[in-house]
Amino acid sequence: MIAFGRQVCGDLELASSREWLVTDGLGGYAMGTVSGLRTRRYHGLLVVASPGASSRRLGLAALEPVVRVGERVFRLATDEWAGGAVDPAGHTHLAQFSLEHGVPSWRWDLGDVVLERELAMAHGRPAVGVVFRLLQAPRPVVLDLIPLCTWRDAHGERLAGGAPEVTAVAGGFEFENAYRVAGPGWQPDGDWYRGVYAREEAARGLNPVEDLWAAGRFTAELEPGGTVQITAAATPFDGVLPPATRLINEARRRARKLSRQAGATDAAGRQLAVAADQFVIDTPAGPSAVAGYPWFGEWSRDLMTSFEGLLLATNRLDEAREVLTRASATVSEGMLANTADTGTLEYNTADAALWFLHAIGRYVDATGDLDIVAALGDSMHDVLSHHQKGTRYGIAADPVDGLLTQGSPGFALTWMDARVGGRPVTERRGKPVEINALWIEGLTVTADLFDRIGRPNDWGAAAELATASFRRRFPRPDGLGLYDVVDGPGGDDPSLRPNQLLAVGLPHAPIVDPRVVEVCREALLTSIGLRSLAPDAPAYVGRHSGGPAERDHAYHQGTVWPWLIGPFTDASLRVGADTGGLLDGLELHLGEWGLGSVSETADGDAPHAATGCPFQAWSVAELVRARRAVR
Repeated sequence: MIAFGRQVCGDLELASSREWLVTDGLGGYAMGTVSGLRTRRYHGLLVVASPGASSRRLGLAALEPVVRVGERVFRLATDEWAGGAVDPAGHTHLAQFSLEHGVPSWRWDLGDVVLERELAMAHGRPAVGVVFRLLQAPRPVVLDLIPLCTWRDAHGERLAGGAPEVTAVAGGFEFENAYRVAGPGWQPDGDWYRGVYAREEAARGLNPVEDLWAAGRFTAELEPGGTVQITAAATPFDGVLPPATRLINEARRRARKLSRQAGATDAAGRQLAVAADQFVIDTPAGPSAVAGYPWFGEWSRDLMTSFEGLLLATNRLDEAREVLTRASATVSEGMLANTADTGTLEYNTADAALWFLHAIGRYVDATGDLDIVAALGDSMHDVLSHHQKGTRYGIAADPVDGLLTQGSPGFALTWMDARVGGRPVTERRGKPVEINALWIEGLTVTADLFDRIGRPNDWGAAAELATASFRRRFPRPDGLGLYDVVDGPGGDDPSLRPNQLLAVGLPHAPIVDPRVVEVCREALLTSIGLRSLAPDAPAYVGRHSGGPAERDHAYHQGTVWPWLIGPFTDASLRVGADTGGLLDGLELHLGEWGLGSVSETADGDAPHAATGCPFQAWSVAELVRARRAVR
């Protein structure tokens, strides 16, 4: 259990910097902060995803509790306004927050009255249940709950206009034909809350202000031990909305089941089993994964990079097989579709298809299922043959040395793909080190698997040529690890980046050099991941903050990436380096920002404040995988 008392809950800065998340298994979610303050435009109790999470819409933003005890009135919500005021400031009454079995819980201490709130989402349906429970009171109290509503794109905001369409239904209301909210004692009303302020959007250089519609109120008189249940669900409306208590009980049972399935034996392992599940989603085409919450949808590179940690390490083998089969169907000219947040198929990565081959190899290692090799063999061959002959964006094997080159002016095709003003920050044209490590991995995996099923191939010879060339071309003459890119437009790039770790840590790594681990440990390793560039580099940026252009410029120029702890762990184990205490910082991070999960990024400079998505798939996946590796 992750838990905080008054010293955190009552401090608006501390409590509002810690976020919780519950998900519906479809890409939708409920998300907020410990304090209850909505600091992001993405925060709300019912955020509904389109199929595949290519887009999301915010519906029910909040339920604002007001407790009446005789003549005393306690407003327990916490709201910030465009003028700078925080009113009400219900966090000052918040005595405890906890997150256990994936269910967040709040407890307000009002002296002789103690009120608790819990919430959870249905799995496989866009529905959320919220339960208020009166734990202690000298006499009955009255609880009012004011639903704050909108219906807008999660990336935007909505300002007051005319009155929204709110229709009375049994036990509550329906908002703009999009979702229903049900509970006891519904009293319709209607007014705009104007100038609701989201401080994190202001910090990101985006518009922080929106308006929300207060649709009325639910009212109930509570005896000690009594509960009030509110359920909200988006279309389609299938019968009566499920009771909130049922959703919460089902969420706890699911969390315990996931922990057992993953073989989790400690608190961090149990948290990570739930965290991994938050990213796995059902789509009309089969299982997939969300890259990060709150703003990412499906990304094929992230899915394949996360594949082993999210699915194999948690024993979700049937879903793993379906993911590979679905991905195989998107191969075109040897490239894997990068589904992206647009919901369209885009072919714009130099590594997603290579991670796909790696994922197949890891799946067969975990299951012994060679039938999948026969089923996906044509796609595997297609990937390698097109890469060898040449495909989009200048991706092709050099006929002389067998190494893979890539790049096209104006594009960034590796995972370091940030762009500012349409121009890539780290274009990395030429032969990037991790792309070639993955190329050799893909060649070797495919040759081995084809040999095992008796399919003729000559990929082994291609792997031998590329490996020999890699060993000749990538080691730096000064002994300080490997070049980041060779044969680029400006020659060989000696920038000290973490990409070289894949060349040592992958199962069929082309090189085993302790110096790679040593230089990365010294210059790049932090307690929660690795910097994307060494601090002494002229282009290093130590803070991942500011407006969109500033943040994108810093994204791969020093910003820490927790997912890189996986490659660092692999490389350390390969060369026999010490891994004692290596993961301690990331395990502690589970209670620091995105609660129970791992952030996308962090500042390169100490104290390495977390940035980006608070909940990121490959960050979680690689920590899960690394923990298994060091045991």
